[in-house]
Amino acid sequence: VQLQASGGGPVQAGGSLRLSCAASGRTSSTVFVGWFRQAPGKEREFVARISWSGGNIYYADSVKGRFSISRDNTKKTVYLQMDNLNDEDTAVYYCAAGGPRAIVPQLYDYWGKGTQVTVSS
Repeated sequence: VQLQASGGGPVQAGGSLRLSCAASGRTSSTVFVGWFRQAPGKEREFVARISWSGGNIYYADSVKGRFSISRDNTKKTVYLQMDNLNDEDTAVYYCAAGGPRAIVPQLYDYWGKGTQVTVSS
């Protein structure tokens, strides 16, 4: 399974971005796609996850109400709509795929290269 994250960039506080995670290969071996982020000097943290069926959506408390995860199975793509961004959202964002219904990065088997999100105030 190969994952390609895109859509990051600079944005002003209060603005929005939509990240995309395009999957290819044997995606049927995976159940969930998750978004994680890592800020400089910090550990990678969970942001949101969704199953390929569209259910089991779960958000980190820090993004609940501001971020929305969705998927388009015809395109094998998972999206992360990020609204009302603040400087604490600045990080490299990664998408990952795996089987367990998990929020810890160690339980995800496949990872894409990250996309940088920089929020300026």
